[in-house]
Amino acid sequence: MRSRPRPRLRHVVAAALAAVSVLALTACAAIPVDGAVRTGQTIKDESLSGVDFRPDKPITGSDQTAILRGFIAAATGAQDNYAIARQFLASDFSQQWNPRQGVTIRDGSGTVERADDRELTYTLTASATVDSEGEYTQAVRPTSSTLTFQFTREDGEWRIAYAPDGIILSPVSFDSVFQQHALYFYDPTFRFLVPDERWFLARSSTSTRIASALLAGPADWLKGAVVSSFPEGTQLSLNAVTIDSGTALVDLSSDALGASTVDRVRMREQLSKSLASVATISSVSMTIEGASVSVPDSGGANAQQNPDVDPRPLVDEDGVVGYAATGTGKVAKLGGGVGDTVADLDPTSIALSASGTTAAVGNRDGAVVVRGDDHLRVDAREDLVAPSIDDLGFVWVGQSSDTRRITAYGLGGDPHQVATSLPRGELVSFQVSRDSTRALALIETADGPGLYVMAVIRGSDRSPTSFGAAVRVQAATGDAVGATWVNDTDVASVGQTTAGPNVVRTTIGGQSSTLPKPDGRATSISGGSGGALLLRMSSGSVLQSTGGGWDTTGVTADVLGVQR
Repeated sequence: MRSRPRPRLRHVVAAALAAVSVLALTACAAIPVDGAVRTGQTIKDESLSGVDFRPDKPITGSDQTAILRGFIAAATGAQDNYAIARQFLASDFSQQWNPRQGVTIRDGSGTVERADDRELTYTLTASATVDSEGEYTQAVRPTSSTLTFQFTREDGEWRIAYAPDGIILSPVSFDSVFQQHALYFYDPTFRFLVPDERWFLARSSTSTRIASALLAGPADWLKGAVVSSFPEGTQLSLNAVTIDSGTALVDLSSDALGASTVDRVRMREQLSKSLASVATISSVSMTIEGASVSVPDSGGANAQQNPDVDPRPLVDEDGVVGYAATGTGKVAKLGGGVGDTVADLDPTSIALSASGTTAAVGNRDGAVVVRGDDHLRVDAREDLVAPSIDDLGFVWVGQSSDTRRITAYGLGGDPHQVATSLPRGELVSFQVSRDSTRALALIETADGPGLYVMAVIRGSDRSPTSFGAAVRVQAATGDAVGATWVNDTDVASVGQTTAGPNVVRTTIGGQSSTLPKPDGRATSISGGSGGALLLRMSSGSVLQSTGGGWDTTGVTADVLGVQR
């Protein structure tokens, strides 16, 4: 058989996805990510908690094409370390193939073509990938890629002598055998829990995979914006997390001995929140090298997870700024002088702090900070986008003509220039997450709207110093209107098309969905209470969606505000 180089699947798929920008939690566009693979714990895949696929074994007398398609189909069966899939491989290659290097999720069935007498190519369209750390990447524009497979004869039967590492699944198969789980880290102030979405096989070893990934740290794109309470180097001491009567028993390596009492409380909280998505787990118990660990009660001082907002839309309607009651549309004015001060500024945008005492206002004169009865214009440049406010005392302002720099102003007006790695185009909207660790930017480019998420890196005084790598998520089509944080995991964007507003909701590190189109023209979008979306139409009416169609709230608004 002719000798050929054997590139890994990551290089083949990377070449295809490099033509488009994708969301990779490691800021890469294929599986696996570049760089060294971190060593994890041994994982035993026993019972499948979801659908138990039993793929077919090789059929005697099958030609190369049948063997190739059978091998790809066998990727649904992870039992005994993909034992059935390995039956399609040559004996000397069977144990070299690494199915856990990543997953390519394909559209359609793929095309098989002959390269020579012992080599076939398989051409597929990759709609998404998952790398070896469980980090999901959705292709913004699915692109075709070609993989090479080599064959040999063994005992008169064709077997695969080379296959790229990783597995290939249809969307239906992927959703059946993989499940989404959030790892939780802290913002640097330890006030908020920040999710890092991962995808793992739906097996009895899921709890081990979650704990191992948590100890390995956040995805590359989040590093610097979040922290972990586990001492550096901490790993699982045993090969697996065991579950006893609903309690996950997590034994840590001796590195964890350096944790303070406060750290141990936080370590338990991180484990408890991260393992909460496993149905069989109701509590967590930690040990270190088999020895019991004293972890006091948190005293109710737990960090916030997915902070919510007032269920009423924040609006400016006929010069009254406050919360509008659904149904009646009556506006309850913001107190403490904030409502009156904002209204006097004739706002075009409003962003209100979680405390309700501070607001970032956009108007014809620029960006203004409102604190009670006082206000301060912090930026008077032209073509500013709607300013955003974070929970650490900064107002964020960008210019539509400049995507490469955002200015964060302290509440006293002191500026902090923060460079971005965003592509050039027209900045349409910029908004900081409610936990103040991430930023969302919508850009209008020559190729259409681009939606990006970035980690917010801060100094010891909490002032912003830089952004992490800008990673792209699925944006709405049409003319870009705006984007918003829906909750701590989801973002949404709206674009205006000839058929109406196109609204796309995307989980960061997960999948996206397109909502039904309401009638009319959208002017702004905002995240509401409980993960709902609010949409202001050109008529002034405010619509609400909780994932299905759009409902009329009975509220009209000159401006639809953003709540932290």
